[in-house]
Amino acid sequence: MLGKTVQDDKRALWYLKKIPLLADLGADALQRLAEKVQLHEVRRRRVVYLPGDPGQSVFFINGGRVKISKVTRDGKELTLAYRGPGDVFGELVLIDGGPREEMAEAMENALITEVERGEFERLVQREPMVGYRLTKIVAERRREVENKIEALIFKDVNAKLAELLLRLSVEYGVEERRGTLLAVKITHQEMANLIGSTRETVSLTLSQFKRRDLIATDGRKVILVDREGLKALA
Repeated sequence: MLGKTVQDDKRALWYLKKIPLLADLGADALQRLAEKVQLHEVRRRRVVYLPGDPGQSVFFINGGRVKISKVTRDGKELTLAYRGPGDVFGELVLIDGGPREEMAEAMENALITEVERGEFERLVQREPMVGYRLTKIVAERRREVENKIEALIFKDVNAKLAELLLRLSVEYGVEERRGTLLAVKITHQEMANLIGSTRETVSLTLSQFKRRDLIATDGRKVILVDREGLKALA
């Protein structure tokens, strides 16, 4: 399912140096790892793995954006998270060793580094700080999932969508004259998948936010005009 594979140890080493999880590795350890990994150029909308696929690798994102989501048998989708440059994904195979439970899909052209599971486990055994950093990442992501479940159960669409817009503004916001521009391409369907709603409901709610002067739009981009008003909803 992955795209073009690039075998280039020097290029791999350059990208590995930029991964926060590997920040404590020495030059020799990084060089050894670079010789064992594979770089993949993954085109937009290409699937990296599907639920049920063998959990044989851990991935780092060198460029682009990858969506992690749960998909039901009838095609409904709940987006768990987006991962960007420097992030690790597919890490749960290190804990349970079972098949994938989620889907990973490139949302834009991406470059990712694939590390075979056994190789990464040996790295963690040799380098305790990598294991420590990974444990913190897994714990933080578990909290994110728990917070998402709580929001899905107890919050209405207005609150969930306001909270999502505010969260996106922290990650992708650019201040401009009218407010905070969300400098990220995200469709109404993607927003719906993130908050467990439908595209139609998200479109209607965004229109209501716009009429209340909470947001403005610029083409497909969203501008947060009244952040305090959105915070009051969230």
